[in-house]
Amino acid sequence: MKIIHGHVFTMAGETYEDGFVSFENGKITGVGPMEQAELSGGGEVFDAGGGYVLPGFVDAHTHIGVLCESINVAAEFINEMTDPILPHLRIIDGLNPMDTAIPKAARAGVTTAVICPGSANAIGGQTAAIKLRGSTADQMVFKFPCSMKMALGDNVRWTYGRDKRVSPMTRMGVAMVIREAFAQARDYMERKESGEKVPLNVKWEALIPVLKGELPVNIHAHRSDDILTAIRLAEEFGLDMRIVHCTDGLLAGKYMAQAGIPGIVGPALCSSSKQENANVSMATPAAMVRDGVKIALTTDHDVIPLQYLPICAAVAVREGLEPEEALKAITIHAAEIAGIADRVGSLAVGKDADISVFSGHPFSYLSRVEAVWIDGERV
Repeated sequence: MKIIHGHVFTMAGETYEDGFVSFENGKITGVGPMEQAELSGGGEVFDAGGGYVLPGFVDAHTHIGVLCESINVAAEFINEMTDPILPHLRIIDGLNPMDTAIPKAARAGVTTAVICPGSANAIGGQTAAIKLRGSTADQMVFKFPCSMKMALGDNVRWTYGRDKRVSPMTRMGVAMVIREAFAQARDYMERKESGEKVPLNVKWEALIPVLKGELPVNIHAHRSDDILTAIRLAEEFGLDMRIVHCTDGLLAGKYMAQAGIPGIVGPALCSSSKQENANVSMATPAAMVRDGVKIALTTDHDVIPLQYLPICAAVAVREGLEPEEALKAITIHAAEIAGIADRVGSLAVGKDADISVFSGHPFSYLSRVEAVWIDGERV
């Protein structure tokens, strides 16, 4: 298969005003200017007619397929609200491939999503990266676990302290139970590695890759004090951390940059739903990039429907984010932050053939999606 005569944004450093992309068996086999198209072989041809050709968009933090459209008891499906420490919970066991939001997102050019447990628990469980096609969870998932979901702030303390009158009740308490869990998991790991016969503990087993830096942490944090607590926890336990939401990134971005911690920013194209995201603003992504933070943009689907991810990026441009940075935030940077850039996020030989063709620039309200391929299959 070959896409020809496209304005090709590879997101790998090259842009071709009149270019092509070829792919076979689900993988990209060639990218370049049209004069090199004949070198990439034959096969079926799609003429982009001067439209924009980009890698499929990536959202690094969603609940699509778990918070399904038209189902109203949403929180019950992403939060196991029985224990604040649940690192062994697996999001793939809650994935419903028949969620009608999935094809809507794919038709908008979004081809990959990281799906996550909710933020009711201090340690909420294991995330997964999925392609937005397939009729079973196993067909959709291409990386599991992708990261460990954690959370600070009101959601955790409301779930336990306010509603159940048990720990954690305060922000101090949320950090306390996280520290306690990692301390116990580290003790379990060290005893096990010393050769001691210890009873199997599935909770602490799930945290061993996190403690070893093999599995990154995505931690929910809105307020600047929560962001700084997250940085403190990362330094204490050597965590490979990404901060999700970053509502107060205008205040805390410089500290994230100093710590080398990227941000998954959003949702911001919405109202403030609670005190801790009172400072929600589409100007935050630009400010964080100026501070030196690598960012991805998120819809936090279903807070914002996933098909509107490129609209979120476009509004961030209006509020000061450079257009190239906005494209990176929903392609290559999102993939890098999610740890899946070896497969998706740019148009490069050997990567998955996840490709979107737009009639014009994807940030224009006049542009339409002309075609989308996922793993080389047109969807």
